[in-house]
Amino acid sequence: MGQNGGMPQLRIALAQVNTTVGDLDGNTALTVEWTRKAAEAGAHVVVFPEMSQTGYPVEDLTLRRTFADASRKSVDELARRLDEAGCGEVLAYVGYLDFDEVGPRDAAAALYRGEVVARQFKHHLPNYGVFDEHRYFKPGTELEVVRLHGVDVGMVICEDIWQDGGPISALGRAGVDLVVSPNASPYERAKDEQRLPLVARRAAEAGAPLVYTNQVGGQDDLVFDGDSLVVGADGALLARAPQFVEHLLVLDMELTAGGHAADGELAGLHVRRRVLSEEPLPAYPPLTEPVISEPLSDEAEVWSALVVGLRDYVHKNGFASVTFGFSGGIDSAVVAALAADALGGDNVYGVSMPSKYSSGHSKDDAADLARRIGAHYRVESVEDMVSVYVNQLKLTGLAEENIQARTRGMLLMALSNSDGHLVLATGNKTELAVGYSTMYGDAVGAFAPIKDLFKTHVWRLARWRNQLAAGRGETPPIPENSITKPPSAELRPGQVDTDSLPDYALLDDILDDYVEGDRGYADLLEAGFDPETIDRVVRMVDKAEYKRRQYPPGTKITFKAFGRDRRLPITNSWRERKA
Repeated sequence: MGQNGGMPQLRIALAQVNTTVGDLDGNTALTVEWTRKAAEAGAHVVVFPEMSQTGYPVEDLTLRRTFADASRKSVDELARRLDEAGCGEVLAYVGYLDFDEVGPRDAAAALYRGEVVARQFKHHLPNYGVFDEHRYFKPGTELEVVRLHGVDVGMVICEDIWQDGGPISALGRAGVDLVVSPNASPYERAKDEQRLPLVARRAAEAGAPLVYTNQVGGQDDLVFDGDSLVVGADGALLARAPQFVEHLLVLDMELTAGGHAADGELAGLHVRRRVLSEEPLPAYPPLTEPVISEPLSDEAEVWSALVVGLRDYVHKNGFASVTFGFSGGIDSAVVAALAADALGGDNVYGVSMPSKYSSGHSKDDAADLARRIGAHYRVESVEDMVSVYVNQLKLTGLAEENIQARTRGMLLMALSNSDGHLVLATGNKTELAVGYSTMYGDAVGAFAPIKDLFKTHVWRLARWRNQLAAGRGETPPIPENSITKPPSAELRPGQVDTDSLPDYALLDDILDDYVEGDRGYADLLEAGFDPETIDRVVRMVDKAEYKRRQYPPGTKITFKAFGRDRRLPITNSWRERKA
C-alpha cells in the first residue's frame, strides 16, 4: 500500500507537446521521446494532448478514410514501439482520429504493455467560435475506466469538461479515483481565467483529481498555450505547466480508491471497466515539490503567443527565413521584433522600398530597426517602377497611391521567389477592420503576425517589449521614433493615417464593441459614441469584408478574430442604421 494511511500512490506526467498536423511518423516519434522522459522520471501514467497522433485541428483531413485508417494503425504501432522502448509499464494516454461504422471519431487511447487497453470517443462536440466538430465527428457514448495499481482512472476529452453534464457527471456517479483529460484548447487572451475555475469545478463534479494536459504550439491561425493543470477533488491547484513551451509536468498523487459501481448505463453513457493491476504500489518517497508555474502577464502572454504562432507557421511549412517591408513605422517594427524573437535576427530579411514620397526618417528608422535586431537589410527603390505605371496609365489620386503599395508587394514576392523567404504581411486588426490596406500591395504575404492586434495594442506591446529588453540590459528592438511619430502610409505628400481614419484610440474603442462585441447602432450610441463617427466606422467595416477574406492568416489572440471566428457574407446589403 502507499503512504498516508494506506492511500495508493501514482506518479503522473503531463506531456505538454507541440505536434504537427498530418505528421503521423513525427508525432509518433515525439510521443515515444516524451514517454521515455516520463518513464525516466518514474511516472506510472503519462497524458498527452487531444489528437496528439494526428495534430489538431485536422479539419477536412478528418473526412479522408485513408488518413483515419493510418491514424488508427499508428496508435497500434505506437503501443508496440513504447513497449520496445522500455516504456511498456507506463500507462500512456494519447489522442488520435478513429473511424468506425458510425463515422469519424475524435478519440483517445490508453496504451500499456504493448497494447491498446482502452479506446474512448469524445462525447461533447464543440460547434462555436473556431470549432466545427459537428461537421467532422460523431459523438461517443462509452466511458473507459482502467484500474492501474489499484487506482481507477477515467478519461474525458477536451470539450467533455467544457460542457455541463455528460462524461464528467457520469464518472462522478460511477466513481473513479482520477480523471485524465487530453485537450487541444486554443489560446486567447486571459483564457486561464476561464480554464482553471472550470477544471476545478469539473474535478469537484467528478469527485476526483483532474489531470488536464493541453497542446502547445501553432497551427495555421491558432496557437495553443499549454498551461496544463492538475487540480484536486477539492478544487485546489496541485501543479501547473508553463505557457508556450513544451514541458513534462510530473507530480506524485495520493489517491482514495475503491467502493465504485460496476459497469453500467448512466445518463445515456456506458461505463466500462478494465483491470490492469489490482495491487497498489509499495510506498515510495514522493518528489520534493510539484511545479506550479505562474501565468504570464498579459503583455508577455500575447507576445509569446505571437512568437510561437509565427515560428511554427514558418518552420512547419518548411521555411527558415522571412522577408517583408521595413517602412520605419510601428507595425513593421513590431513584426520585425516578433520575427527576430521567433526565428533569430539572421533569418529576418528587411527590405526598405522608398518612393518619392518616403520621408528621410522612415528610411533612417528602418535601417536603425535592422541594426537593433541583427536583421539583413537592403534598400530597393520603387520610384522608377512606379513611374512606369503612373506615366503609361496616366494614374492620379488613389490609383497612384495604390500602385506604390502594389509595386512593393510584387517586389517582395519576387524576392521570395528568388531567395526562398516567406513573405509576412504587417497589417493590424484596426486596418483590416476598416479596409485600410491595399489588396496585392501591403496585403501580400503568406502570414500576418499582428492581424489580430488592434493598433493601440501594437503600440502597447512595442513599449512593453522595449522595456523588457532594457530591463535585461539589452538593446530595445524597436526605434523610439517608430513608436512616437504619427503613423503614415506615405503614399502622398504630408499624408498621415488620421486624414482617412478617426483617432486610433477612439476607432479601436468602437471596433472593440462592433467587431468583438457584435453591438448594434443603438448600443454604440448608448455607449457614448458620436452618431456620425459610428456611421462612418460601421460603413468602413461592412464594406471591407472582401478585403479581409483575401488577407493572409495570422495568429488568433482575441475572442473574435477575423477568419474562423467572424464569418460575414461578402455580398451583404444589411447596414446598421439609426434606430
